[in-house]
Amino acid sequence: MPKKHWEHVVEAVLFSMGQSVELRQLAAAIGESEETAALVTENLKKKYDREKRGIQIIELDKSYQMCTRIEYYENLIRVAATPKKHVLTDVMLETLSIIAYKQPVTKLEIEKIRGVKSDHAVNRLIEYSLVHEVGRLDAPGRPALFATTEEFLRRFGIGSMENLPAMDPVQAEEIKSQVEKELNGAMEEMGEMERESL
Repeated sequence: MPKKHWEHVVEAVLFSMGQSVELRQLAAAIGESEETAALVTENLKKKYDREKRGIQIIELDKSYQMCTRIEYYENLIRVAATPKKHVLTDVMLETLSIIAYKQPVTKLEIEKIRGVKSDHAVNRLIEYSLVHEVGRLDAPGRPALFATTEEFLRRFGIGSMENLPAMDPVQAEEIKSQVEKELNGAMEEMGEMERESL
């Protein structure tokens, strides 16, 4: 395939797929190495950015996706009768933060940190495709483990989990202290119950 067509092929693949495409797949499409595919895709990405096109190419953890440029979101709202925009409540954001920083994590661990039941928040985050089940913990009852999705990266404009902002050390210490307090309370409660049963 002539070199001059590489960008056209990458553009066609990204447009047609409508979701993220791994670098190895783009390399296969143009019949070249992943390094070459990355250079071609980055050049195309820069062209879109330079010309401020209505669509842009974003990188998502060794994959690329074509999507609408955020500056034109308001214009899209005018066209869409009922735009699908999921509103995240404070409870959902708090739950999502815990999952993002502690993943993979069980509902029980989330609830220990939050101090309240989190079924509804976790289920909503799954419904919004921001969180998904990634396996089961090797423990009694085999509780589900949850982690963030690619949609989470896309929605918050994060290239990969390594780019997640560092947690404020004070907040981290508060969370740790709260979890320890909850655990100590639970242990004391179990001790009381055992003494009462004797």
